[in-house]
Amino acid sequence: MKIATRINRLGTETAFAVSAQARKWAAKGNKIYPFHLGDINLSTPLNIVEAANKYIVDGKNGYCPAEGILPLREVLAEDVGIKRGVHFDPENVSVQPGGKPTIGKFIQAVMNPGDEVLYPNPGYPIYESQIEYHGGIAVSYRYDETDTGFAIDIEKLKTSVTDKTTALIYNNYNNPISAESSREEMEALAQIAIEHDLWVLSDDAYYEMLYDTEPQSIVNIPGMQERSVILYTFSKKFAMTGWRIGASIGPENVIKVINQLNVNDESCTNHFHQWAMVEAVTGDQSGAEAILGELRKRRDAASTGLNAIDCLNVAKPECTFYLFPNVTNIMKRKGFSKIGELQEGALHNSGVSFCTREHFGRPQNGETEFYIRFAYSGITVEDITEGMGKLKEYFESSN
Repeated sequence: MKIATRINRLGTETAFAVSAQARKWAAKGNKIYPFHLGDINLSTPLNIVEAANKYIVDGKNGYCPAEGILPLREVLAEDVGIKRGVHFDPENVSVQPGGKPTIGKFIQAVMNPGDEVLYPNPGYPIYESQIEYHGGIAVSYRYDETDTGFAIDIEKLKTSVTDKTTALIYNNYNNPISAESSREEMEALAQIAIEHDLWVLSDDAYYEMLYDTEPQSIVNIPGMQERSVILYTFSKKFAMTGWRIGASIGPENVIKVINQLNVNDESCTNHFHQWAMVEAVTGDQSGAEAILGELRKRRDAASTGLNAIDCLNVAKPECTFYLFPNVTNIMKRKGFSKIGELQEGALHNSGVSFCTREHFGRPQNGETEFYIRFAYSGITVEDITEGMGKLKEYFESSN
């Protein structure tokens, strides 16, 4: 018996492969400093946990509407709209079992086989996977390294648009590079989308994970709300990666399609979790503030540790919980030609586990620099400091 050939086009989230490698090394008695997976080792705020317990006891354990319960869609429409300076109605909201489902459902809703979709690379690997799995052509756009982080190569992006381009995926506050668009960069993207009549997926997974600046949204630009779908998730702000609940928020016509996909894919999102999310949005926010405060401490410790390493310099980002240093000079010192050699060598010689640029989309033609990604969301400040010290010893030694 045969397996469907379309499965050959399906990618994966390769950071989980690094997790397996780290677990295997730890099973041999080695201490691991886990910078590889963007998980959060902090507790979900207690008021949310208590609400979930209450609603499961109250019997919110059956089916509910495929689009999500009305009270949650109401509070999400209000909260997301106010924070982006636009207006949404409950009909603009479709509750999802996590943030990730919005990617595939958006692509199914707006892309036909053979259409082209622009996506950031390096970027979240599921973009590339879902575009190609559903028969589209994944066309990457890139970021250039600057003194303060990374910026989209707008001119290259413009030349990538063709008459087959149907959508643009945009992840401001970007995983893995923590890129934060200026207003000018955001307006340039909006101009491209409007000029070429493109749908836009605005991946807002890290929209509220900012340390010292206020978030900006592309849907706030005139002409963008009616062509944009927001990927919303509770996972980061409230340390709820395992709860699997989020939302798609956008124009009613595409949200109706996404609701139809909900019926086919999972019937509905976890019922009692949805009631608990009403508390998450409207209730006490001190727990979320404490999570962000702890992540700020970890960011500072991780960036200090990396910048203490000879031949390595990384800007301290104002968003997300990732650092994406250029390690080209480290590669030369170690005599490595493949980034996987550095990743494995660091794990075995220092216990520090991280992902590489190659875990976030296929490298583009002409790439000559090497990068690695550190996620500091799942490791304590003490272990960050200790691990960075061990990594410094390894990176500064020659093979």
